[in-house]
Amino acid sequence: MIYIPRLAENIIQELLKTPKIIIILGARQVGKTTLIERLLGKQTGIILNLDIAVDKARLLAVNNLSVSDAMKSLGNPKVVVIDEAQRLPEASTIAKGWYDSHIKSKIILLGSSSLNLLDQTAETLTGRNEKLYLPPLLFSEIVRNQTWYSDNFDTNIIKKSFVPQIHSLLMQTLIYGSYPETITSENKERYLLNLTSDYLLKDVLQLGFIKSDEIIKKLLMLLAYQIGSEVSVNELASNLGIARNTVERYLNLLEKTFVIFRLHAFSTNQRKEIVKNTKIFFWDTGVRNALLKEFSLSEYRADIGHLFENWVIAEFAKKNMLEGNFYNMYFWRTTDDSEVDLVIKGNNVFKAYEIRWRKQKAVSKSFKNHYNIPVEVITKETVLDFSLIIAA
Repeated sequence: MIYIPRLAENIIQELLKTPKIIIILGARQVGKTTLIERLLGKQTGIILNLDIAVDKARLLAVNNLSVSDAMKSLGNPKVVVIDEAQRLPEASTIAKGWYDSHIKSKIILLGSSSLNLLDQTAETLTGRNEKLYLPPLLFSEIVRNQTWYSDNFDTNIIKKSFVPQIHSLLMQTLIYGSYPETITSENKERYLLNLTSDYLLKDVLQLGFIKSDEIIKKLLMLLAYQIGSEVSVNELASNLGIARNTVERYLNLLEKTFVIFRLHAFSTNQRKEIVKNTKIFFWDTGVRNALLKEFSLSEYRADIGHLFENWVIAEFAKKNMLEGNFYNMYFWRTTDDSEVDLVIKGNNVFKAYEIRWRKQKAVSKSFKNHYNIPVEVITKETVLDFSLIIAA
């Protein structure tokens, strides 16, 4: 399988130098195991995948041994990786016991869901772990993997010489998303359809909190049609014929399994600005399109504007996730319908963006008048500048 270098590599290399347990979280198929195998190289290590009954039984068996005998039974590895760690409630307790016994092996936990894994480790591994969230590939990572790309190129060279390639790559990622295997697969549609039906909802459904998988699929379809729009939980509940609280619980599950994320409204003036509304976006636009079975590569498709908005906001969200969620992300709208698609607010960051497939009209000055912050415009023509900036 072709390996695409990740920005996360440098972060994990630094974490490997610390004595703490590393916890890497991210959606299924996002490349967590492949990344760890790549970084460990020829180091002596063992990976126990708790989705596999034999590996789960082996971990439980060595837990009954003394720590030294447990490590000997595992081959005294330099690294012990527990994959799909959320599958076993005892995993974090076992890791804590080994860590507190000062074993020489580095412990790494991988999880495709933040549901159980973070709940378990929040108290058990307090002060003992470093977390990394691994998102799907960023556009900058995909660009750097192209045969025509060189690290010696600056942005101006790429913009002048590779406009068709960039545009084609943009359309590919808008439609098929950024999962590593999607980028390298010859049959992208088949992979995405399998991903959404066999893998994506596995954690949610196996938890047993969902009475009907049809309801969660219908909810996802409704969300797929509403990207870029403000979402009413009451309306979703009415369409699905279930209680509002149930919809909220399902949305939380989909968030914690890295399928969707929410943007809340930004406001410092509750009289004039929308406060309570929410927009919901998909971490990966390929997943969204697979749910709708809509893979048209035409830039004239009816949803291209909303699709591009989801893609751009997800790029910011993925970078933020990768770096440790250093800033908050919002949308902004006033009661007289002045709006900004994306507001980023952090300790040293305050930026606003309008996202348009094509720049067709002037940007409203309302946000700048309110906050003295200029609104930058992101279009398909400026996407390369934008991608390289957030990847820096």
